[in-house]
Amino acid sequence: MAKAPLPLASTMNRTSVDAYLRDGCGRCVHYRTPACKVRTWTPVLEALRAIAQASGLTETMKWGSPCYTLAGKNVLMAVAFKESCALQFFKGAALVDDAGLLESPGPNSRFGRFLRFRSVAEVKARRAVATRLIEQAMALERAGTKVVGAAAPEPVPDELARRLAADPALGRAFAALTPGRRRSHVLHISGAKQPETRARRVERCAPDILAGRGFNER
Repeated sequence: MAKAPLPLASTMNRTSVDAYLRDGCGRCVHYRTPACKVRTWTPVLEALRAIAQASGLTETMKWGSPCYTLAGKNVLMAVAFKESCALQFFKGAALVDDAGLLESPGPNSRFGRFLRFRSVAEVKARRAVATRLIEQAMALERAGTKVVGAAAPEPVPDELARRLAADPALGRAFAALTPGRRRSHVLHISGAKQPETRARRVERCAPDILAGRGFNER
């Protein structure tokens, strides 16, 4: 029998990046426990934080993760997954990625891109690349550049995109769904106004996605 997904924590961490690095994001029951994925990657996240802070961007907390803004506009986030952590660029699709390191969060992601890391040594090796990408992202924001992506009926919610990126098997299963089945999950998840509710819906949809079903398809 398949195990039921763990319930999410009731309080997302919105206090400070220091609290995030110490306690986690607050998005699941592992908040403030050694099992929290943020604690797994704390040294790497601290190294990424130093790079982001050196850029002069404003540091804040959004959606339970460190977010870096320019004149109030979101430029990038630091995010933690089970097997890696990353810098997430909100307009990553418009960046010049000569090193070919940026990854799409999911099959239907139009704008966002991830730069993944799995060790402090990797952060040091890619520091120059990360800095150039951040400078590009800031230049795009200063210029008011609008990112042009492939036309899509509905964007994949951030909560679903992050989950797909964190779980390769789920990402492959979602990509293999028919367009209609993918759309049914996107519409159901997007229909929730609160991020916490969208995240819960993602977890409820995951078994159906893995089984090749659309939302409420039996």
